[in-house]
Amino acid sequence: MTGYHDHSDVKYMRDIRKSAPREFDAWLNLDKIVQIEDGAIPRKYRELIALAVAHTTQCVYCLDAHAAGAVKAGATKEEVAETSMLAAALRAGAGASHGMLAMKFFEEHSAPTEE
Repeated sequence: MTGYHDHSDVKYMRDIRKSAPREFDAWLNLDKIVQIEDGAIPRKYRELIALAVAHTTQCVYCLDAHAAGAVKAGATKEEVAETSMLAAALRAGAGASHGMLAMKFFEEHSAPTEE
């Protein structure tokens, strides 16, 4: 294996588009909602929200695209940093809640079974 998340991997998007064109176009159009300029949420905040979601979903390509979009929309370095830390805090919360779920499952699997 050559490695993960190589920047040149985006070339494989062509394969996805060719193999599933209708689905690809639907996905591409859905992503365009971030670029809306006249919504109730200003474009800069849309990009910062998208950036936070990219952190929590751990999509490196989304991080790249929405960091660029945030810069273009006028976000500051401090706003991007705070967005990253807010996303990290929420991701940590999800880790803790999954920890509780793991403990629950452990208890369930450790309980004596009735025969």
